[in-house]
Amino acid sequence: MKILNIKVTNGPNYWSINKKRLVVMELDIEDLETQPTDEIKGFYQRIKKAIPSLWEHNCSEGVPGGFFSRVKRGTWMGHVVEHIGIEIQVLAGLQVGFGRARGTGVKGHYNVVFECVDAESGHLAAEKAVLIAQQLVDGIDIDINKHVNEIREMNSANMPGPSTTSLLKEAASRGIPYIRLEDRSTYQLGYGRFQKKIAATITSSTSNMAVELACDKEACHDFLKEMSVPVAEGDVVESIEELKVSVKSLGFPLVVKPVSGNQGRGVTTNIKSEKEAVAAFELAGEISERVIVERHISGLDYRLLTIDGKFVAAAKRTPAHVVGDGFSTIQQLINIVNKDSGRGENHDNILTKIKIGPSAISILSQKGYTLDTVLPRDKILYLDYAANLSKGGTAEDVTDNVHPEIAMMAARIGRMIGLDICGIDVMASTLNKPLHETGGVVLEVNAAPGFRMHLSPSKGKPRNVAAPVLDMLFPKGQKSRIPIIAVTGTNGKTTTTRLISHIMKGAGRKVGYTTTDGVYVNDELIMKGDCGGPKSAQIVLKDPGVDTAVLECARGGILRLGLGFDYCDVAVVTNVASDHLGMKGINDLKQMSSLKSVVPESVHPSGFAVLNADDDRVYSMRNRVRCSVVLFSLEPDNPKIMSHREAGGISVVLKDQYITILDGESVHVVEHVENIPLSFKGQAGFMIENIMASVAAAYTQNISPAQIGEMLCSFVPSPEKTPGRMNLFSFPNYDILVDYAHNPAGLMAVQQYLKSSSYEDKIGIVCGLGDRRDEDSIELGRIAAETFDKIIIREDSDLRGKAAGETTETIKKGIGNSPFSPSVVAIANEKEALQYAMENALPGTLIMLCVENIDEVISMMQKKKSEQQHMKSRCLKHSVQRIRIENNISAVMNI
Repeated sequence: MKILNIKVTNGPNYWSINKKRLVVMELDIEDLETQPTDEIKGFYQRIKKAIPSLWEHNCSEGVPGGFFSRVKRGTWMGHVVEHIGIEIQVLAGLQVGFGRARGTGVKGHYNVVFECVDAESGHLAAEKAVLIAQQLVDGIDIDINKHVNEIREMNSANMPGPSTTSLLKEAASRGIPYIRLEDRSTYQLGYGRFQKKIAATITSSTSNMAVELACDKEACHDFLKEMSVPVAEGDVVESIEELKVSVKSLGFPLVVKPVSGNQGRGVTTNIKSEKEAVAAFELAGEISERVIVERHISGLDYRLLTIDGKFVAAAKRTPAHVVGDGFSTIQQLINIVNKDSGRGENHDNILTKIKIGPSAISILSQKGYTLDTVLPRDKILYLDYAANLSKGGTAEDVTDNVHPEIAMMAARIGRMIGLDICGIDVMASTLNKPLHETGGVVLEVNAAPGFRMHLSPSKGKPRNVAAPVLDMLFPKGQKSRIPIIAVTGTNGKTTTTRLISHIMKGAGRKVGYTTTDGVYVNDELIMKGDCGGPKSAQIVLKDPGVDTAVLECARGGILRLGLGFDYCDVAVVTNVASDHLGMKGINDLKQMSSLKSVVPESVHPSGFAVLNADDDRVYSMRNRVRCSVVLFSLEPDNPKIMSHREAGGISVVLKDQYITILDGESVHVVEHVENIPLSFKGQAGFMIENIMASVAAAYTQNISPAQIGEMLCSFVPSPEKTPGRMNLFSFPNYDILVDYAHNPAGLMAVQQYLKSSSYEDKIGIVCGLGDRRDEDSIELGRIAAETFDKIIIREDSDLRGKAAGETTETIKKGIGNSPFSPSVVAIANEKEALQYAMENALPGTLIMLCVENIDEVISMMQKKKSEQQHMKSRCLKHSVQRIRIENNISAVMNI
């Protein structure tokens, strides 16, 4: 078997609207296409033995063991790979279940689709599933646990920590979208202008100065002392000599820690000798050149958490430790503790596994122990000076036991330091009495405190400490989303996207939009290229200057990665026609319609799907959406429009040459179609459809009909505003119309427009695309023969898998199938073909170019325009000079 490619979707997609993260693997099962599983000797027995848990897969049988029944009766290897891909993730502890396996239309090629938790582990699961399936075919022994562990480790390495995870879950529960940013540890919550950012428990509201103060333990200690907060007495030293002076001054026991540090790194507590103090100084010196020496305060280690200046939680922390049983060694006791399923390698679980580090080695040395020492029964051995969970410690929730004075002190400290999320470490015998009564002190203040001890304490009540963070970032009434208008269809997407953006901008919106030309923010080009996919969409959604997104959603992007958002507010579907068929498993118009339908199906229930009532495939999408439907039609008496209106629905129609909105009983006349430049004086029916779709989308966003009409009249098509979309260049003897028109439907639309023109001669420069079906290129040729008097067949610079001249011959077949007999010339190069047409154009000719390199052609036209203007100026100058000479001669003769 051969993996052809693996993609991971990250939004609503062709396979599922709700399962947003799916592995989509194109797999060539090669010779196995002729060998279903029942014809592979021993395969059924081997898969049952290797992965017995596949019994839980009901498959299409609908009962446990259903998948095994399918294997026994005979199924295809793509189907087997799908189920293995799901199960090895389940065995790794990941919650997945959705899967599909479908042929692409190419013999032996399958789209194997299954759910995943993150892209990296999903990609690995796909590779492992193919490997395992092949080994089962070949009769090779399989260590399934090895593969499962690799997937588990990959997932652990790529998933956010518990603090971030809690914030993302809380955001999702409130309908707040999030995007993982490029540094992979930072997330954006919300879209556009309403966005906030988090990196663990650092937020976009966190003060940099506050973080600096909290991280400078010396400055923070002095500040707290100045503000009458009880702190431990101590000094800051930079050398062993200074250390010895402080030791004599403070006395024992002591605590030594780096001035800057976190997670208990470099901290040594309960130091009782100068020798221990020197060793602790050297350990702390690995973290920071300046080292704090403090009087050790006996008591319990507590962490207080404040958010937005308010106390929210408290936990009692206990350092990593083991309890003797009288016969196990210390290492064996550690191993027993680490077997707890709640312990992980780092932050990927409720607790962290205990590891033997410098602190543990120091403690063992002080006590005269080694890892082989057997601890007496019930003897507690602490293996770290710090009680951090990241170092194997445990936590008990004590929030309900905190004295009001301590809660008030914690909130005050958070506000004074200026941290929106603040962790305060306290040493005291208890928190149910004020610190001045117990002799307790504040040890330090922490920026970016971990939430794990509060979310999942070893003992006590879990606290949803993520909720107050989201309350702070998105107070009640604060939006997190911007309106998203998504546009799809076979033809007209880009023009419709641009027109909607123009209308919204005229209404005062800060618009970001994506098209197959590029990404724009407030009409400024941010990125040039084919940008109709989800990555481009997210560029707009990440921009804090955008309050409305209008996103073109092209076929390829939906197939490869899904949509770039979780849901949209408005979806527009212009039409569905024959184009890109026979590619990536989309082989007919029914499948293409299903693909395009992903966009309206992703509309929120409170939103609108704007559908073309004149296109039956688009109109049928109304049955698949969960939102309100808005229809548009060139025919005001269309029965679909009439019944929709009777039901109280909104429609946009062309009535008596006026763009008209029908909203229940209300009728809003927007503008006469001939006054709208994009309609080309009302002659371009396909452009009128784009106009109506745009009007419908804008109307759903509470833009008034009058304002919509005003913006329609101010949208003037041009090579700059609508490149490659009906760009007309006029010259003395001929006009040149430039349009992408790369498929039969697009060329047919141009044909309808040209029927009303008065050109005496029409030259068409057409092209077939190498990755399209032959029948589409033949149909393109037939339409060209009906439209033009002369045809020049060119070829794209990218032949897309075809040999030179192959698509030309295919188009000629279509021309030959027509009853018309235009003259035909083949000139492969686009610019040469255009130059030939201009040189051979008779007066009154229209040259229509189905363009590939729009920028080059526009540049060529502008240059020709400039030369023409220059020539005209020279002629005018010469005429003036001649008139002056003639006048002078006349004056002399009169004398």
